[in-house]
Amino acid sequence: MDIRKELEKRILVIDGAMGTMIQQHKLTEGDYRGERFSNWQSDVKGNNDLLCITQPEIIKGIHKQYLTAGADIIETN
Repeated sequence: MDIRKELEKRILVIDGAMGTMIQQHKLTEGDYRGERFSNWQSDVKGNNDLLCITQPEIIKGIHKQYLTAGADIIETN
């Protein structure tokens, strides 16, 4: 898809409230840390960017939900 050509024809829909979707998973500090950040010196819970590394399947699942719902564009790290 050529995004410029599509924008000339219609409004494109981008994904929605990623933070809200992540919150539905009720992740713990340990979930955010994963193995890679298990000994990190400060809390990381709420740092959703880390989830691309520590919980990639959750992030992938959320993106699939947005695509299934009809989003044309999704964003991530």
